[in-house]
Amino acid sequence: MLVVVKSNYDEMSKEAAKIVAQRIKNKPNLVLGLATGSTPLGLYKELIRMHQNEGLDFSKVITFNLDEYVGLPPSHDQSYHYFMFENLFKHININPSFIHIPSGQTDNIEAFCNWYEDEIKKAGGIDLQILGIGGNGHIAFNEPGSSLASRTRIKTLTQKTIKDNSRFFSSIDEVPKYAITMGIGTIMESKEVILLANGEGKADAVKAAVEGPITAMCPASILQMHPKAIFIVDDKAGSKLNNN
Repeated sequence: MLVVVKSNYDEMSKEAAKIVAQRIKNKPNLVLGLATGSTPLGLYKELIRMHQNEGLDFSKVITFNLDEYVGLPPSHDQSYHYFMFENLFKHININPSFIHIPSGQTDNIEAFCNWYEDEIKKAGGIDLQILGIGGNGHIAFNEPGSSLASRTRIKTLTQKTIKDNSRFFSSIDEVPKYAITMGIGTIMESKEVILLANGEGKADAVKAAVEGPITAMCPASILQMHPKAIFIVDDKAGSKLNNN
């Protein structure tokens, strides 16, 4: 595991974008795993700039998103479909048929999750997966206690995650209670992983993931076992690391 500490959020985002752009240049049909939330916004902004100003070409890139709330239609402004189109897809030349985001409105969740796993396999597996990290060490919606071998499935969100996400909704009662998420086993099969974290609120989670024991109580700690995992964090998120 490689840990890169940058001086601020902007530098962290640019460092991640540089790696993503390089991988796309090396393999134009890169299979890219994408995350939502506030952390990757700077990365997406920089990738849009690279596309518009430097001609970074997304026309052959295949994407798979980590997760989606159950019950929200793609048009809902808090759905991850909406987030991805607003913050990345509508600003780059990606082929819409190459975009994969879990459906929050499927009638048969189990069948959908199996299909999603099959689609990843058909694409040749994920080449590069972008991740954030929750304050409790969760990756995607794999909360503490999730099986480290888990696959794409429906998960009940913890009260902490519901509370953390309630700032995006008009009331806590509107926050969905369930999500479809890629599993930890699915994520670990990605050929390369970049985990982004910024701010003091993520410092304990980053320390536990990087320096703590590998445990289901800190799902991100499994990345210690990944052959090509890079943590790119700002100085605040990296402030509790021993060698920082």
